[in-house]
Amino acid sequence: MTDYRFLFYRDNTGTGDWHDTLAALGAGKKIADDTPQGRRTMLDPYGKARTVTDTGSKTRAAAPARENTEIAESIRQLTCRLVEFATEFALYGNVWQQWITYNLMMHENPFTLACERKTVSRTATMIKLAQQDFAQIREMFRMDFTALGKENGIDLLAAMTDYKVPYAQETGSEGRQIRMLTDKLARARDEETFGRTIAEYYAEYGNGIYGLYRAFRIAEGEDEFRIVPVKNTEDVKFSDLIGYEEQKKTLRDNTEAFVKGAHANNVLLYGDSGTGKSTSVHALMHDYYSKGLRLVEVSKADRSKLPQVLSEIKQRNYRFIIFLDDLSFEENESDYKELKAMLEGALETRSDRVLIYATSNRRHLIRETWKDRSDMEYDQDIHRSDTMEEKLSLASRFGVTIYYAKPVPAEYLNIVRTLAERHKIDIAEQDLEDIARKWELRHGGMSGRTASQLITWLRGEASRKGK
Repeated sequence: MTDYRFLFYRDNTGTGDWHDTLAALGAGKKIADDTPQGRRTMLDPYGKARTVTDTGSKTRAAAPARENTEIAESIRQLTCRLVEFATEFALYGNVWQQWITYNLMMHENPFTLACERKTVSRTATMIKLAQQDFAQIREMFRMDFTALGKENGIDLLAAMTDYKVPYAQETGSEGRQIRMLTDKLARARDEETFGRTIAEYYAEYGNGIYGLYRAFRIAEGEDEFRIVPVKNTEDVKFSDLIGYEEQKKTLRDNTEAFVKGAHANNVLLYGDSGTGKSTSVHALMHDYYSKGLRLVEVSKADRSKLPQVLSEIKQRNYRFIIFLDDLSFEENESDYKELKAMLEGALETRSDRVLIYATSNRRHLIRETWKDRSDMEYDQDIHRSDTMEEKLSLASRFGVTIYYAKPVPAEYLNIVRTLAERHKIDIAEQDLEDIARKWELRHGGMSGRTASQLITWLRGEASRKGK
């Protein structure tokens, strides 16, 4: 029996995943052949070696039965955990191997962080140090559960090597990433190839939550600050946003420069509601995730935590966009001063790995009043024009501003026609235009959002009529 102890892939989180798994598979197995007579070295429930003394025939007789019961229960618990894991990521096939792959992807340790920050060729020494870890993990990867089931009288885990679900399901982007790496590791001919494969993954995608997921937010309702992944994000593409070609090009050019490490600007996307500002930012994740781009969305309630967000992410080897959706400030709010300092002018060095992209329905982010334009006042601020300049200066801190205007009637009808064709809605063109005009009058005017809502309604009508 292999002594499953790791140099790098140790359980430092307290979750016990690695150790619980090894305990389930290794319980009752002898680790060392040279232990003194009457003493046995076993794996405890956390996978750690412990010595047990046989004190008599009664103890020796009772131990195997107790151990077999514990093994069976451990295997049941492990099988349940694998089913939950497969359900969460919509996985099928060899879920056992996929679960090991997921643990490798999520584990943060000196080796994985070194691979993330440098090319694989520059981490050759650490790869060599990790060879024993990879040999043991590869042994787990190739575990024969049929033989294990015969030995222990319980074959639940064998079913998890060819897991099938009784319903159709679509695997999300995170699940596809797990399956892709699993297939590569399964084809590794030895532990050296196995280790180099996972090291190359860390170098390309990173590790932990930032390696697997695309978008993040601040955890809600917790005393301790924590960034958590947004799971099952919608896979939006720029082609889903019809029109606005110049706006999309400007946004992509700036982002392309950013992910390549060239100079890039913070971006403000402003204009009428429903015109695709947020969709444009979300679409960046589809095109640039594999190039190291990650999105951290910060809500209005969490804007005071922006310095903590910056401190958390700026040392990681990714390109982060902090996304502030629907950014605006009322006259009595002073939070904008902190944002101004972050955008430009703060004492802390600005990270070249972090940009701020914001959307807003108005060009001037801070609400103005006519009083702001009166140059003098006797009871408050002496020079009102200075107050107005301070408010307007926030928008000027964004190096790139992109305007999204409401579509004119011809553009709106083109959006409706294009979406109808994509979703194979069979309606005569003139009838579709008449419906679109009536729809926008009752639903907030002409915009991409209005057109999309119309198409959703038409698809529902077609479904109800059985078309």
